[in-house]
Amino acid sequence: MEPAQPADRVPADPTPPDGQPPLPPAAGRPTAAPDGGRVAKARSERSPKDMALSLLVLLVPIALLLAFYRGFLGGEQPTVVDAGPAYEQARAANAFPVTEPSGLGSGWRTVSASFRTVDDGANLRVGYLTPEGRGAQLVQSNVPPERLLPAELTAAGQPQGPADLGGASWQRYTGRGNEQALVLLEPNRTVIVVGDARDNELRELAGALR
Repeated sequence: MEPAQPADRVPADPTPPDGQPPLPPAAGRPTAAPDGGRVAKARSERSPKDMALSLLVLLVPIALLLAFYRGFLGGEQPTVVDAGPAYEQARAANAFPVTEPSGLGSGWRTVSASFRTVDDGANLRVGYLTPEGRGAQLVQSNVPPERLLPAELTAAGQPQGPADLGGASWQRYTGRGNEQALVLLEPNRTVIVVGDARDNELRELAGALR
């Protein structure tokens, strides 16, 4: 038989009856910090060096993927197209005399080519990337010049004087924004060489037409 305890003594760890929630801790008794508190403390103690290393781990795979894309898959390289089919369609349509550049250097790349019939004629367009990495477009059309030139050079396009190219009567024109153009007006055809390329590259393209 256990000795009787005084009536005013409280058990050290009172156990609640079955089904009852545990009693709150006695006032002044320390409680253990939850796991979330320890995690937050650990994060707050991370040094700038640790964060830099974590960022480096993320950036290295991205850099490797970019290098693979550019080096092996040809990323950021212009897509070169074959302009032959567009020239063949234009010649088959027999809408106007068709000339084609000949003797351009290897630095010239053809990036677009199309032949389209429109309500008042037909247009042959061939786009180039020049050796300096600028854009130039060759347009040959039998659309009346009074409609073709404003459409290609905007209504603000104005003649700036002659450009002597192999004896042909080319005219220099202003174009959109920082573009400039060379225009050849013939009785049944208009030829436009336009782009943001430098004047010497536009003249080279126009002078290569045969």
